[in-house]
This record gives sequence, structure tokens and C-alpha cells, in this order.
Amino acid sequence: MRLRSPTLLLALFATLPPALACKSERAPEVVAGPAPDSFRVALSTSKGDVVVAIYKAWSPHGADRFYQLVSEGFFDDQRFFRVIPQYIAQFGASADPKKNDRWDDAKIPDDPRTQSNSRGTLSFAAEAPNTRSHQLFFNLKDNPKLDPQNFIPIGRVVDGMAVLDALYDDYGDTPKYRLVATLGNEYLHRMFPRMDYIKTARVVGAPPPPATKP
Repeated sequence: MRLRSPTLLLALFATLPPALACKSERAPEVVAGPAPDSFRVALSTSKGDVVVAIYKAWSPHGADRFYQLVSEGFFDDQRFFRVIPQYIAQFGASADPKKNDRWDDAKIPDDPRTQSNSRGTLSFAAEAPNTRSHQLFFNLKDNPKLDPQNFIPIGRVVDGMAVLDALYDDYGDTPKYRLVATLGNEYLHRMFPRMDYIKTARVVGAPPPPATKP
């Protein structure tokens, strides 16, 4: 499959246009307090297990948000709805569209970027400054061109990178986020039956201190 250029791909990270977004009446309840300085999250996927270490020093707001999302089970039964070979694997659209609506209304401010989007790092997707909410992507290769556009890593894979490399990627960027966000897994089951998915995501403990790779 032909790769898209980084510039073109960034437009695919966008959330619903304002006219299509169903705004909730209140911000989501905080189900967990501030994240610890570092923690690990285990993703049980249809291809195997992945463990990612999250470091608050890399992205304080991003680490707190990811901790909240994992703590409420947001990522359970969730598809890797955009996998671009040798580029990125994106997730973060809940099977329950109401949850997407709730978190779309609770965007977090940007953090200063301290790490590069290197292979194995996990970053929030965003369409503009201060628009991070609930979509994330794993970098499947070194993607330094994403750094100036302020895609901010919050952690990196410490086990299971081969699992991410093996995710089904023939669908590429064909799935449409607005349909994923509003129809959930019903749309994905019907149109993209071979898509890999996250069974569960759970906080499992603290990782060792991070390497300070620029």
C-alpha cells in the first residue's frame, strides 16, 4: 500500500467538524485523580499484549488525560481504526459514541514537547493547538517531521512493539472518523471486519525512570 505523506496524514487526525459534533451539556466526570509521575498501561489486543510506559515529565496534561481514560475503561473494545504501514497506528474512538461526545468537550492544553516522535512512542492526535482530547497514535517508525507540528509524546512502548507492527493495515486511512465516532463498532464490524482492536487497557504499575532521548 502506498504511504501517505506526513503533511497529508495530519489532516486525518482531526476530530469531528463543529457542525457534526454533538456537544454534551457537561464535561466528563473525573474518574481518577492526577496521574502518578510514571505508570504502565497494558493493552490486551487481538494481536497480543502491548505495554506502554507513560512519563508525566514528558507531558503532564497528556499523562493525566491518558490515566483518566484508561481508568474509566474508555479504550476497552476499541479498534485501531487507522493503521498506516510503517507510519502510525491510531486509536481513541470509543465503541460508545456518547463517550466520544463527552471527551470531545474536554480538550486539554498543549505541553512543551520534550521528546521526539520516535519509533514506539505514544502521542495524542490533535487538529490544532490545545485540541488534544481522546485520540492517540503509536509511532511505527521515527517520525521527526511530526515534532514541529507539536504532536507530543507521553510515553513509549516497553513490550510488544512486534504486536503493533503486526496490526492489520490494509484498510489504511479508509475508515472515516466521523462515522467511527457516531456509529462506533457497528460501522467498523460491518465495513472493516479484519480490523485489530484493544480488548482491555489497564494501569499495571510504575516503569523504570525514562531515558531522556531528545
